[in-house]
Amino acid sequence: MIFTAKQIASYVNGEVVGNENAEIYTFAKIEEGVEGALSFLANPKYTRYIYETASSAVLVNRDFKPEKELKTTLIKVDNAYESLAKLMTVYEASKPKKTGISSLASIAASARIGENCYIGPFAVIGEGCVIGDGCSIHDGVSVGDGCRIGDGCILYAHVTVYHDCRIGNSCILHSGSVIGAEGFGFAPTADGYEKIPQIGIVVLEDNVEVGANTCIDRATMGTTVIHSGVKLDNLIQIAHNCEVGSNTVMAAQSAVAGTTKIGEWCVFGGQAGISGHSTIGDRATIGPQCGTIGNIKGGETMLGTPAMNAKEFMKAAAYVKRLPEMANKIKELTKEIETLKNK
Repeated sequence: MIFTAKQIASYVNGEVVGNENAEIYTFAKIEEGVEGALSFLANPKYTRYIYETASSAVLVNRDFKPEKELKTTLIKVDNAYESLAKLMTVYEASKPKKTGISSLASIAASARIGENCYIGPFAVIGEGCVIGDGCSIHDGVSVGDGCRIGDGCILYAHVTVYHDCRIGNSCILHSGSVIGAEGFGFAPTADGYEKIPQIGIVVLEDNVEVGANTCIDRATMGTTVIHSGVKLDNLIQIAHNCEVGSNTVMAAQSAVAGTTKIGEWCVFGGQAGISGHSTIGDRATIGPQCGTIGNIKGGETMLGTPAMNAKEFMKAAAYVKRLPEMANKIKELTKEIETLKNK
């Protein structure tokens, strides 16, 4: 489909500066722009590319003021990144979607499948499952007995949902993710470790997205809960009996130990590690490779391992840079002291 800059600006409440009839039919990074593409500029580091991009139009924030002549058309909006997300969502929704059930899928007779669903080859739907309307269940997906999946969900190739787990509406599970594997529960005995059965489940509420090869373990008893709007990147581990608050986001390789409660609107950097049986308050930020021990107050920003307040961490980091210099100074002072003692 082809849209004009004017039509796009109207959709995102923007203002056109340049050719309002510029035709747009695809997206491109600003540094890789081509004619007919829409790009965006949100990070000042990429400003230099706007003067040379071949994209037909570029989304920019309203306060952007060019320092020299532009070849492209600008669409000024309140938030360029947010507007891009909105437009790309529309673009993705316009693509034709697969429907129908493959003859190579295995669906239990007691399972209930909603309307307008797609179930791909070698997908397996277990006994007593309920699949909502408009779901896409791709090749090789395994949905265990007794699972319930809401409307409009997408399960990409080779997702595994263990028995009795619950998935809300409009959830996206990327390839290789595992929902409801057994939690890591073993009791030490004189003869080794005795396995503790994990008899709980996992519940994903509405609009949750789970990245590729991310694992969310079922509870020992009760429920591991991922609340609405949570976004999990690839290769994340959420252990048994955890609770992740609404609209929290986690970057790749983060890991949360068992029975941890995480608040709403929290942000976790890549490879963050959270100790078990702890509480993270609402709107806390845990930096990349940060390792927490114990509870974190709401609104705190934590860095380092063990985790400390971001301001304290930056002060400590400044001293770390000076350690070689300080070590040499200590050696000099030690020599001076020894000389004075000898006198």
